[in-house]
Amino acid sequence: MKKRTLIHDIAKHLEVSIATVSLVLNGKAKEHRISDALAERVLKYVDEVGYKPNQLAKSLRTGKTHVIGLIIEDISNPFFATVAWLIERHAFARGYRILYCSTDNDTAKAKDLLTMFRDRHIDGYIIAPPAGVEKEIESLLKSGIPTVLFDRYLPDLPTDYIVVDGEAGVYEATRHLLDQGMTRIAFLTTESEQTQMASRLAGYSRAMQEAGQPLSVQRIPLDFEGNKEKCIAAIYQFLQENPACEAIVFANNPLTIHGLEAIARLGRRIPGEVAVVSFDDNDLFRLHSPTITAIAQPVEALAETLINVLLEKLTTERPEDAPLQQVKLPLSLVVRGSSVRQPVG
Repeated sequence: MKKRTLIHDIAKHLEVSIATVSLVLNGKAKEHRISDALAERVLKYVDEVGYKPNQLAKSLRTGKTHVIGLIIEDISNPFFATVAWLIERHAFARGYRILYCSTDNDTAKAKDLLTMFRDRHIDGYIIAPPAGVEKEIESLLKSGIPTVLFDRYLPDLPTDYIVVDGEAGVYEATRHLLDQGMTRIAFLTTESEQTQMASRLAGYSRAMQEAGQPLSVQRIPLDFEGNKEKCIAAIYQFLQENPACEAIVFANNPLTIHGLEAIARLGRRIPGEVAVVSFDDNDLFRLHSPTITAIAQPVEALAETLINVLLEKLTTERPEDAPLQQVKLPLSLVVRGSSVRQPVG
């Protein structure tokens, strides 16, 4: 096996100091008055021998790995997949790499992932936290490790977070359905009490109460979301038991997709018999017949804001002393065919 070339070997071959080689490789030749000719000679030889710096050794010297840990709920969910891809793209452009994984909204799994990332000396974290990880997040903050939450936050912890205004988004969607003349509007959500789900429910409740209409909230067990048939069956049963329901606002993307299948199995027409609005958009919704109205999240702005806030913390000498940044981004309602009733006659 060919022996790995070390920086010591390069310096010895070129008859220069290790410091000189290091300065050239780190782009600091000019500021240390290393001649262009010498810098070119170093770079040419490095290219010839295929030298790659030892990143572990470098991180031990600098205390930085230039790696960010991204912990999301479910990489198969289009929203999280898109956000992860955008974060990775923005981070890469700023000299950082991303390690990411899914918690499946499982507290024990999330704790294990946080331990694994800490063992790898990740520079900072972007986390969509499941319930029950407050102590672990607090430990990161006390250690001065920059951490930004997104999609949801932990009310009892003073953290940086970037979220969307779910209450306003669902309020606007429910008002849209009410303005279409529908009054028997249901809200299908999960049993989660996390901040993002609570805010969506609050928006629906506020719109219905202002209109003087009764609430109809159906909570789907959290473990049903990962089981397609169980989720479809639960929504199917709800629709059977509530035949007068005129419209449904689904609290997230997976529920919408399973709900559309339940509606199809019942043979109910959209929007003639039941109108549909989804929280969070999906490319497939533009292809569905009819097209599906959605509360669209600003994924590009969300990813860019997350990276900007985290990198600001990473470049601050004492990130724990920097003022908290708690940002709430607006949503937009994309009205399509599934929520617009055609006039009779």
